[in-house]
Amino acid sequence: MVLVRQAYPSDAQAIARIHVETWRTTYAGLLPDRMLAEMSEHNHKSSWTHQVARGRGEFVLVAERPKLGVVGFASGGPARRALEPYRGEIFTLYVTPDCQNQGIGTALLSAAFKRLAEQSMNGVMIWVLARNPSRFFYEAMGGVKAAARKERLWGSVLPEIAYGWPDATRTLSRSSDGARAG
Repeated sequence: MVLVRQAYPSDAQAIARIHVETWRTTYAGLLPDRMLAEMSEHNHKSSWTHQVARGRGEFVLVAERPKLGVVGFASGGPARRALEPYRGEIFTLYVTPDCQNQGIGTALLSAAFKRLAEQSMNGVMIWVLARNPSRFFYEAMGGVKAAARKERLWGSVLPEIAYGWPDATRTLSRSSDGARAG
């Protein structure tokens, strides 16, 4: 069982830990080693504390498991770059490696879709590195390749793919894995 809820500033440390941990495991070999080694939970905690408190149409959700605490998070809001019909964007979705493939990502994605739909943003997208193994999760969740771009990140030019759901509410209605959203 997993509970998905709005993040609180007190969740920032757990979010920062998951952020750094998942980047180091997921992006090893995809991003420069130096950049991954220099990631700091302390710096990410400060950034996430600010982001959780900010609001303004954006949100941060966390997934909690009994006895484990926060094991994943997602953030989203209005799309940063207009790409019709995708008015909403999921900015981040990470689950600690020990809890992946247990329905937590699905619960977070569904809760993010619901939150965006509540703001009349039924068309949703997420940008991922083209070589990110998590892209298969988005495909399995019904995401279609909607766009591609090359981004300069940390001194490297990296190809990215946008996965999109023209009507994420349809995905919401098909998804049920025993998660509660709060």
